[in-house]
Amino acid sequence: MWSGDELDLDAYLERIGHTGELAPDLDTLYAVHRAHTAAIPFESLDVLLGRPIALDVKSIEDKLVRSRRGGYCYEQNTLLAAALERIGFTVAGRGARNRTRGDVLLPVTHAVLVVTVDGEPWLCDAGFGHQGPREPVPLGRPGAEVVQGEWTYAVREEADGLLVLTFLREGAWRDLYAFGPQPAHPVDYVLMNHYSSTHPRSAFIGQLVAHRPAVPGAAHRLSFVRDELTRLHPDGRTERRRIAPDELTGILDREFGIRLSERDADELVRMYRAEY
Repeated sequence: MWSGDELDLDAYLERIGHTGELAPDLDTLYAVHRAHTAAIPFESLDVLLGRPIALDVKSIEDKLVRSRRGGYCYEQNTLLAAALERIGFTVAGRGARNRTRGDVLLPVTHAVLVVTVDGEPWLCDAGFGHQGPREPVPLGRPGAEVVQGEWTYAVREEADGLLVLTFLREGAWRDLYAFGPQPAHPVDYVLMNHYSSTHPRSAFIGQLVAHRPAVPGAAHRLSFVRDELTRLHPDGRTERRRIAPDELTGILDREFGIRLSERDADELVRMYRAEY
């Protein structure tokens, strides 16, 4: 389903820095998921630049692996799904509804994965930005708290089999997104991707978005939206700073590991400066 046979697995593993053994077991799932979220940043710069987002495995490999760029949920989780499928895991897709905007009802536009290991389903998601999980989250034990370093998650079950990923922040549980049992296929991600990359109400249209859920050697997480860089600390503290146009490419490189071509960097700075 995920075209894992088309993926250069060795190049992918080099990109995420994974050198351990590979088997369709829980240890491998944790290791690959953790390495992926640490190495490949979340970003939607191509949307801002007005470029189409291709979701075939070879195009994603060229961008996220060989060009060492980042991507958003459809790219991130399609790449992760292809790698896990190639290793031997059973991988299914789901469409999720973002709940981070309070009572605002948003469409189902987030792509997540459900990976089954020894009969137990695990939520895998490398594409929810700075608030997303770094490691798999068990789905068969609703309510169980899952500690990932300094951050804690839990899955709550609602009516009709709806599952909600929640995040402990400043002593309170906050909903991140909800998804049902209906499988989503790669072709469904193509439709969702079209909305997210072209619809005027999409959060990715007309503004810079980059996130890092894992910063090597640090407990904080990073978010860069529009013109503001935010560091989120596990104790609830946030540090915000407005980024000037002449700082932009350096911040993307140093803080997020996003290295742009000279042409892309010049165009991005030009657009950024016009909105600053």
